[in-house]
Amino acid sequence: MTDTISDYLTRVRNAIGANHRIVEIPASNLKKEITKILFEKGYILSYKFEDTTTQGIIKIALKYHPATKQPAIKALQRISSPGLRKYTGATKLPRVLNGLGIAILSTSKGVMTDKEARVQKVGGEVLCYVY
Repeated sequence: MTDTISDYLTRVRNAIGANHRIVEIPASNLKKEITKILFEKGYILSYKFEDTTTQGIIKIALKYHPATKQPAIKALQRISSPGLRKYTGATKLPRVLNGLGIAILSTSKGVMTDKEARVQKVGGEVLCYVY
């Protein structure tokens, strides 16, 4: 597999579509950082990193509205891919749904959201949009 971030997003998207409560994903440092951002921004309920194998596993508890059973994540969209990288400067950072969603970026100062990158005035590779 060449694009592990696409695999991560697809596993979460498929689990939401099937109304699963927990999804297991093979771990990597970049996926761990993306998971932490999703938790901090309230898109997932909780997460746990398990080092059972050499690679490890990320267990993510998905978040749903209690009354309507609607998922907190409406869409996950991969922007930069291994075949076509998408980079943006600090002045041209994307706004997702006019600020209601988040763009996750990989910058020289680590993985962060578009809002954090604006504050720190750094650009980088746009990994995905979440809303």
